[in-house]
Amino acid sequence: MTSQRDLREPVAQGGLESVSTVERVASLTGVRAVAALLVVLTHAAYTTGKYPQGFAGLVYSRMEIGVPIFFVLSGFLLFRPWVQAAAHGRPAPSVRRYAWHRVRRIMPAYVVTVVAAYLVYHFRTAGPNPGHTWEGLFRNLTLTQIYTDSYLYSFLHQGLTQMWSLAVEAAFYVVLPALAYVLLVVLCRRAWRPGVLLAGLAAFAAVSPLWLWLVHTVDWLPDGARLWLPTYLVWFLGGMLLAVLQAMGVRVYALAAIPLAVVCYLIASTPIAGEPTTSPAGLWEALAKTAFYAIIATLTVAPLALGNRGVYARFLASRPMVFLGEISYEIFLIHLITMEIVMVEILRYPIYTGSIGWLFVATMVVTIPLAWVLHRFTRVRT
Repeated sequence: MTSQRDLREPVAQGGLESVSTVERVASLTGVRAVAALLVVLTHAAYTTGKYPQGFAGLVYSRMEIGVPIFFVLSGFLLFRPWVQAAAHGRPAPSVRRYAWHRVRRIMPAYVVTVVAAYLVYHFRTAGPNPGHTWEGLFRNLTLTQIYTDSYLYSFLHQGLTQMWSLAVEAAFYVVLPALAYVLLVVLCRRAWRPGVLLAGLAAFAAVSPLWLWLVHTVDWLPDGARLWLPTYLVWFLGGMLLAVLQAMGVRVYALAAIPLAVVCYLIASTPIAGEPTTSPAGLWEALAKTAFYAIIATLTVAPLALGNRGVYARFLASRPMVFLGEISYEIFLIHLITMEIVMVEILRYPIYTGSIGWLFVATMVVTIPLAWVLHRFTRVRT
């Protein structure tokens, strides 16, 4: 998850000559709001029992596309300083400074959320909660909960089920400097060679389908391996691709990209991408889902990263979207806790019943002020 400062720093390095800094930061912040709202919506649909309802249920379940959008944004924003340094002949970013910014950005709010979840569910008995142990607390605090066998029955905490994606994101933070080194130093030999760079990204994109083939065909890997970074690397590479295309001066327009993304979303909302689960059981369904999500998320971000200044960018740059985008990480962190409390204590819906609309609205009413407070006290101050 990337912050407002993350958006400003690349701009200061001179890569957005045709678009103003204010507009660029605002639109990319706004699309983070879209990603967060989609995640909340898909969880509201699951909680109210909408997933089993045919095509409509699959449409609801595919709103998890908010996670790939976050991953594409991270790939673009975090790889871009390395790309800009190579394109303009400047020294590469400091890895130490980069690592400190990543820790400082995600961990304070995350630690507060994890501790709060364990405290809340110490006094609530809202269902099976295998992760509510001291070892589970340690695993969740260190973002190592997915590195185990039988993840669903060992360290999955009821209020933190979405945090598998943050563990994947943290893994990407760790490997990104190595990826940048291989791509820009080993392959491109410290020169600006965009063709070689694009070929290198294409080669790394093969990691995801190869890993999916591996985890679906061998039995010596833990079942949590399906949630590890290699499965989702291609989503981050979509953002890294945009960083390279931006340095090359390529432009993409929302009038073409967004309708194509919608068509791909509708295709992915068929059985071709498997059942409404995070990890489809079949190999071909998993491959299709990963590929379609990479395309959809990259197309969603592309017009904003590559210079479009039309209605799409202006909408995402609007004040409400920017506000929600600024606290999107905190919304992502706490919304499952607030949703469960809203479902049980306010709306009083039995599990897998009720209105998705009312649950979504009520959850956001409770979540937004709490997310703002969490953001206010844990944000990176410049």
